[in-house]
Amino acid sequence: MSVHNKFEAGAPFPAFAWPKVGGGHITPGAGIDWRLLIVYRGAHCPLCTKYLANLCQLKEDFETLGVRLWALSADPLEKATSQVEREGWSIPVLAELKPDEMRTLGLYMSAPRSPQETDRDFSEPGAFLINPDGKVQIVDISNAPFARPDPASLLAGIRIIIEHDYPIRGTAD
Repeated sequence: MSVHNKFEAGAPFPAFAWPKVGGGHITPGAGIDWRLLIVYRGAHCPLCTKYLANLCQLKEDFETLGVRLWALSADPLEKATSQVEREGWSIPVLAELKPDEMRTLGLYMSAPRSPQETDRDFSEPGAFLINPDGKVQIVDISNAPFARPDPASLLAGIRIIIEHDYPIRGTAD
């Protein structure tokens, strides 16, 4: 049996910084607002491309709630930049998620099935809602591209959390 470290709900989000398509670096754990980091598999994944397109359609709704939104993959910055230009995504995209960072976040990792798929190990999907205190309010981790939260349902849940001061769940031992 393999042991997979899970990221604990309510834990501070690590002080990781990733390069952003278009310039600069983003540290999602820093700030005093709500932040949603969506981890996707990379440019090789058509399901991720569709998922991020759906997320982009809700960008203004997230912003109206006061939630900053980012997408992150293990792709090199150049590859992520090319995909953003091709897809026309409106949400900020971060790149170069490293294997040790994937492990720290409790993400599942996969190896490419062929050189045509991609040239490096990559993370399976994940979502982290970080509250204004820098703690992870929601953790959603999958080991496959077929299971991840529906963007509209995620938005509705975040609205409840913010409007009703809903506590961090999943912290009982």
